[in-house]
Amino acid sequence: MKRILFYLGLSICCACASKKIPQGQNAVIRINQLGYDPAGIKVAVWGALSPKEISSFSLVDARSNRKVFTKEAGRSYGAYGPFQQSYRLDFTGFIDTGSFYLVAGHAQSPIFRIAEDVYKGTADFVLRYMRQQRSLFNPFLNDSCHTHDGFTLYASKAGLPDSTKINVGGGWHDASDYLQYATTSANATYHLLAAYRDFPSVFCDQKQANGLDGSNGLPDVLDEAKWGLDWLLKMHPAPNLMFNQIADDRDHARMRMPAEDAFYGRGYERPVYFIDGQVQQRGKLLNNTTGTSSTAAKFSSAFNLASIVFPSIDSSYIETVRAKAQSAYDFAKIKPGVTQTVSVKSPYIYAEDNWVDDMELAAASNFLVSGESRFKEEALRYAREEKITPWLETDTAAHYQWYPFINLGHFELAKQLDGQHRREIISYYREGIEKVWARAKQNAFFRGVPFIWCSNNLTVSFAIQCLWYQKLTADRSYKELEQANVDWLFGCNPWGTSMVYGLPSKGDTPTDPHSAFTHLKNFPVDGALVDGPVYSSIFNSLIGIELVNPDEYTAFQSDLAVYHDDYGDYSTNEPTMDGSASLIYLLAAKESEQTSTTKK
Repeated sequence: MKRILFYLGLSICCACASKKIPQGQNAVIRINQLGYDPAGIKVAVWGALSPKEISSFSLVDARSNRKVFTKEAGRSYGAYGPFQQSYRLDFTGFIDTGSFYLVAGHAQSPIFRIAEDVYKGTADFVLRYMRQQRSLFNPFLNDSCHTHDGFTLYASKAGLPDSTKINVGGGWHDASDYLQYATTSANATYHLLAAYRDFPSVFCDQKQANGLDGSNGLPDVLDEAKWGLDWLLKMHPAPNLMFNQIADDRDHARMRMPAEDAFYGRGYERPVYFIDGQVQQRGKLLNNTTGTSSTAAKFSSAFNLASIVFPSIDSSYIETVRAKAQSAYDFAKIKPGVTQTVSVKSPYIYAEDNWVDDMELAAASNFLVSGESRFKEEALRYAREEKITPWLETDTAAHYQWYPFINLGHFELAKQLDGQHRREIISYYREGIEKVWARAKQNAFFRGVPFIWCSNNLTVSFAIQCLWYQKLTADRSYKELEQANVDWLFGCNPWGTSMVYGLPSKGDTPTDPHSAFTHLKNFPVDGALVDGPVYSSIFNSLIGIELVNPDEYTAFQSDLAVYHDDYGDYSTNEPTMDGSASLIYLLAAKESEQTSTTKK
């Protein structure tokens, strides 16, 4: 959960290098700082703070300073965010490799690479953040935390009176606080498993199962997925027992490193909230839980995919996850509806409002594992109930209102269908993409994703939907839109910054995230995807935000959206575990795409 309170009296960090426009210059060129695939789409964005225009641009070899490619700038896209004029600089036609920079008018871009390995190792790099988020034993700290979890709440109807001791240690901390949510963890686990299933060749084996150095014969992405799976098994210990979260926003009493927390009146034990399908406490308010489906279905999908991806692990483990997949699916049907998270002191929760997408994915994965036609029919019925993830056709949403941020079930179901049914499911993806494209094509960044809280997570997910649409159809109509969303994450945005800590290593990336690791100990949070820009109206309405450093991006803030590389801004600069897990899938896809092109 995103941090609710800003902690006063903390030391002020030094501001990082200035991001101001050079003196005498009022235009910039934004690039993907990772670089570009020689065989792929290559676009940068020129933006000016005054109503200037350009007619052409040039690509310059960084070693010789010789122009190697010149092209007309094309159509102007006009004003967007801080820019009064903007252009897309398309140099896709240039396919040589090397180091280059772009020049247009008086603006010059940073140096970047065009190479066949610009995405190599990036998915494994983001795995560093997942390991750092581990609860129980944390390999980054080489120490343990939250070893006493926890005591039950709301489970009396299942035979566990409140305050019953239960062993649920493990899993991942959700963000920069230490709450743990089954809904985000199950989704993260699914993405890690899917990344290996779809792109196994990109992952290395450099870590043991506990996250410490040393190979163990299993790719590190599967070690991490199993860390998530083992915790999910604890959170669903019996057919009639399933838990939704550990701890609540009382966690936010103070910023600290992960250790043992005594905020809940039971020593170091933390509360473990049972899924009963009923509204639960939210301070003076109640959440809007309506059923058991959304979280339980995510459990089922993760367990089913694990049973496919982990065939070499001992047979008893496979039998266990398959049994849990079915019992979780049954639990999801106890009371059809959504399970929201719990907050005690603050107004912020994960306010998930949809659940049929989760049931579609669970049914599709059950169909894949069992082959039983009833699951296919159930998946089709759920698919038709929510054809398009709602945010795709709007420009706003509540926090985590539509989660996951795209419908994963459409992809898993369509792969198993043929004929009219397959075309029907694929059409839902295309219709959703078209809704976003209608907004995106109006600006030079091809930005159609709304600037709601965790906009970067939506950006990753939307790029994956475009990727999956192409995989299902071989239709490349949205390839440039997909790439624009990838480019946005790595610097082709109004602020010119990557949204991933430390990636690329010499780029403009977050340095002052809302994280105890960096703020208290100066520890890096390598691979962490931060929340990303939000509408200025959202930023101005949030509780407890106060920037602790001068804003190095002042020139690029606007009435549309803001982003701050500042510890005090929990809305745009806090890392998230589940967003990072989704990014691992996307980066694995990009590396695999480059590898496939190279082999040809």
